[in-house]
Amino acid sequence: MPDDLRKKLQITAKRFKEINDFLLDPKNEQVSAILKLVKKFGGPEAINHKAAEARKLENLLARLEKENSPYLADVKWLMARRDAGAFVSMKEYREKILGGAKKKFNERNAVTLEISSLQFFPFLIAEAKQAIANRELMPGRYIRVRNMKEQVADNGDILAIAASMQVLGASCVETLDTKGTDGSNIHLGGPETITGYFGGVGQPNEHAIQWAEEFLHYYTAYGIQQVLNINSGTIMLGYILHRLGIDNEFKISVFMGNDNPYSVMWTLLAAKLFSRPDGTTSLIGFNFSNSVNNATLLAASKIRKALGLEKVVRFEHHITETFKSIVVQPYNRRRELVEIAPRVPNISAKHEGGDPEIDGAREHPSDILDYFMPKADVEAKGLMGAMEQNYLDKHNAVNRTADELTKAGIAVIAAPNTHRT
Repeated sequence: MPDDLRKKLQITAKRFKEINDFLLDPKNEQVSAILKLVKKFGGPEAINHKAAEARKLENLLARLEKENSPYLADVKWLMARRDAGAFVSMKEYREKILGGAKKKFNERNAVTLEISSLQFFPFLIAEAKQAIANRELMPGRYIRVRNMKEQVADNGDILAIAASMQVLGASCVETLDTKGTDGSNIHLGGPETITGYFGGVGQPNEHAIQWAEEFLHYYTAYGIQQVLNINSGTIMLGYILHRLGIDNEFKISVFMGNDNPYSVMWTLLAAKLFSRPDGTTSLIGFNFSNSVNNATLLAASKIRKALGLEKVVRFEHHITETFKSIVVQPYNRRRELVEIAPRVPNISAKHEGGDPEIDGAREHPSDILDYFMPKADVEAKGLMGAMEQNYLDKHNAVNRTADELTKAGIAVIAAPNTHRT
């Protein structure tokens, strides 16, 4: 009986034909809208060419110089420190943690060290200076939530970050301005309308196409390739853009609420359906809800492997969270990570806050709401120093996680250009 029931799930060739007919139908207004947008930017080949040129390090540095950016000197300092081998090597780092003891490392299941959110460029330089002084690791992956237009207007902050990520060899995800907090839902306001946000509010009505247009702007103008995605509609657009030939990438946010194997299955099935002939997809990062446990991660890993996406889609798991406004504290999943990492490959350890006992003791603990505060307000309230300390606390949490993984014989992926073997 169970086998007979399972057969009922088979999707017939007729159904696939109906889906293809729907997608290829000139009367399909949703597909026509995204095709029109892609043509507006010159088509996939031109779009990718513009992005590649914008992303070149020499071009980013030239633009910083043209803007007379005060951040150019810091980027060049970072390059010089990298070239001089000032950062701790992985060999030296492992010897420091293990005290010279020999250990065979699980390289296949190496965990990517991830930090969020890198709000302001000077925070990165403060982090690099601390990492050099204390022989610590720089993360291999950075997440940003700062307003995009504000970055552009702030002395080339967006250019400095893009250049620095190439210097470090790290990946970086930006968060576009077209999102739920931009007033896209005119019926929602502050906490008094919080229940209206349940189920998501990210890009209602015409905002999905606006999100795609904003991405294509920053992709072609600054080479920004990876962005955060929080809405099922814009996830679909992300798949479609990639299928059309645009080399876009996105990561799904924790705010999407993927909290069980079936939600993971649904998302990965769509990724597989729209993947290119070579098996690649624009979905490169998949953040789970904070509520998942190791059993969820293991089940999701089996689904990902069965669909041939194990090397394509990274699972991103919050190890720490901001102390305020997002989870009940204390929240620290480090021990669980060390347990599951040997069984789940291609996973990253995301640090959104410092270790709670440290973060919570600060005069200004980390707060997710700080991400949405304009720089002018941060400076007016005298919070820039406190927020930099919050960021360095996250850096410290990253290194505590790296220490524990190293002791357990699990390799970590730090910024590859600075932490050489």
